[in-house]
Amino acid sequence: QEQLVESGGGSVQAGWSLTLSCEASGFTDSINCMGWFRQAPGKEREGVAGIWDRGGTTYYADSVKGRFTVSQDNAKTTVYLQMNSLKPEDTAMYHCAADLRTWVDCTKVNEYTYWGQGTQVTVSS
Repeated sequence: QEQLVESGGGSVQAGWSLTLSCEASGFTDSINCMGWFRQAPGKEREGVAGIWDRGGTTYYADSVKGRFTVSQDNAKTTVYLQMNSLKPEDTAMYHCAADLRTWVDCTKVNEYTYWGQGTQVTVSS
């Protein structure tokens, strides 16, 4: 059974760094899109970063460009989100998502089929 498991969240002070990991298992076909999304209380889920085309393409929301870096391991089963210079507004539940299809828009939250349970990131000022 397909599964995505996130880890690495925590509570930090503004300016600190965290690295989130998402391990994919149970997939019988190659994953195309892998993305990170976040949802703060009372807000809609939003895209943060993504990686697809076997790591050849990356995407970042404007709010995290220059601070966050998305990457994959060589086996393409684990995706990482390095988050530097964290701000209080980065506080949210961070979810990893994956999709196998090669023709979807990997920047869109509603294109993803598989989702992890999420890991909480809390940034205090």
